[in-house]
Amino acid sequence: MDIGTSKPTPAELARVPHHVFDIVDPDQDFSLSDYLRHARAAVGDVISRGRIPLVVGGSGQYVWSLLEGWQVPEVPPDNEFRREMEQRAVSCGPVSLHEELARIDADAAYRIRPTNVRRVIRALELHHATGELPSVLLRRRSDASFRTLVIGLSLDRMLLFARVDARIDTMMNLGFPDEVRKLLGMGYGPSLPAMSSIGYREMVAFVTGAIDVATAVSRVRHETRRLVRRQHAWFRPSDERIQWLDVTEPGTALARAMEAIEGAMT
Repeated sequence: MDIGTSKPTPAELARVPHHVFDIVDPDQDFSLSDYLRHARAAVGDVISRGRIPLVVGGSGQYVWSLLEGWQVPEVPPDNEFRREMEQRAVSCGPVSLHEELARIDADAAYRIRPTNVRRVIRALELHHATGELPSVLLRRRSDASFRTLVIGLSLDRMLLFARVDARIDTMMNLGFPDEVRKLLGMGYGPSLPAMSSIGYREMVAFVTGAIDVATAVSRVRHETRRLVRRQHAWFRPSDERIQWLDVTEPGTALARAMEAIEGAMT
């Protein structure tokens, strides 16, 4: 899943060491607790060698869980409960599950889209297994074992959307549909969480003949823009923990970033 995730190229990987890449197959579960285990090990390894690790991009929840030292509950999957919830989503609609989550935990429901059935079910599963609020469980923290500096890159929304569109055009030119055809041919079905993520689900619909390529690309753009907007719930311009740098002034932004890093190290 290289093209649809914009994975670093071999040349980029050769320039600087990267960690926590290519560690699971598309049909393997990979939870927040799995991420924290791998990320903390990588961070510890880099620090032990006298280097500064960079945590770059990714889901807001995953980034903050690492930086804030969240203690995520090790609740094993309850396959029977999941099947029951999946059947309800089919028979009653995914909104019914989201409404149930909202009754249990309004904060968790606010952060999860009704259409993200997998995450809604996981939140309900946590409550079912522990009796506690999923939002509380996922925000329970311990003291982080390292200091952090958070740098955010800001860009005018329309310029950002233009970059989103250009990125999607590049993905198509690199052969995104062919990548999806290959994955389907390897037995990775469209119902897998990885194959139903943004970009992949639209390309699956295209390569299987459900929609044409123009519709698929339009939907990828629309869903990616929605993701951009949702990320602002995790990375707010008013968040005083984040030092925002304007990417349209790269020289100034780099100088400010270096000053911030040097200040954080003193």
